[in-house]
Amino acid sequence: MTGLYLCATPIGNLEDITLRVLRTLKEVDLIAAEDTRNSRKLLNHFDIKTPLTSYHEYNKIEKGKYLIRKMQEGMTVALITDAGTPGISDPGEELVAMCYEEQIPVTSLPGPAACVTALTISGLPTRRFCFEAFLPADKKERRRILEELKEETRTIVIYEAPHRLARTLGELEEVLGDRQVSLVRELTKKHETVHRSSVSRLKSQVQEEPVKGECVLVIAGKSLEEIQAQDIARWEDMPLAEHMALYEKQGLNRKEAMRQVAKDRGVPKREIYRQLLETTE
Repeated sequence: MTGLYLCATPIGNLEDITLRVLRTLKEVDLIAAEDTRNSRKLLNHFDIKTPLTSYHEYNKIEKGKYLIRKMQEGMTVALITDAGTPGISDPGEELVAMCYEEQIPVTSLPGPAACVTALTISGLPTRRFCFEAFLPADKKERRRILEELKEETRTIVIYEAPHRLARTLGELEEVLGDRQVSLVRELTKKHETVHRSSVSRLKSQVQEEPVKGECVLVIAGKSLEEIQAQDIARWEDMPLAEHMALYEKQGLNRKEAMRQVAKDRGVPKREIYRQLLETTE
């Protein structure tokens, strides 16, 4: 064994840990953990005696350099997060980058990940999705990210703390509109729930009865119908003569230009012909 091992740990149910992760955690020289108190419970449960050290957001630079030195000296290190897969919404990604800069091998041991687990259980499309983890705390930065997500056609996965859930749903409704959403709570635990609703209805329910536990929001992407409606509205704002001229300047004859204009505006070609006649009379 050499280098860094990214070991996915359970997000709730301890039975979800893999045999390979258990073996690796016992065989490495050192385990770097986001929260040693939390991880100690996991290691004790599986009778793992490997030395433990902290690696988290507030010491990632200094401790990262330390871990790099140890691996350069021949030590093998396993990285674990509080729950789930290291490197997903945690500082593990920076340790991985540091390893590659120093030509230190990195191996990822797959296992639980809240974002994928929530997506598969949400009831929303899973073929294409984007993951935003936690939205930024800064108000302007949050708004910028939400404005980008407004045009996202893929299913969107977001983490959120229970006490901020109502506010985030309000922002989603304001910027993205009243889309379908699944609130996934307490994944793999005894009280796991999936609540499918609209953003506005879910916001009202959360305001009336605050939720507890770890939350994942899975939000429908912008639909094809929304995109088409926006396109049609944009073309309708353009004067018909200007719209026709746009295609005629591109080399289309008048008949071809009418066909394309009709398609843009979502109307039959004869309607475009009629409007053009009226403007010339």
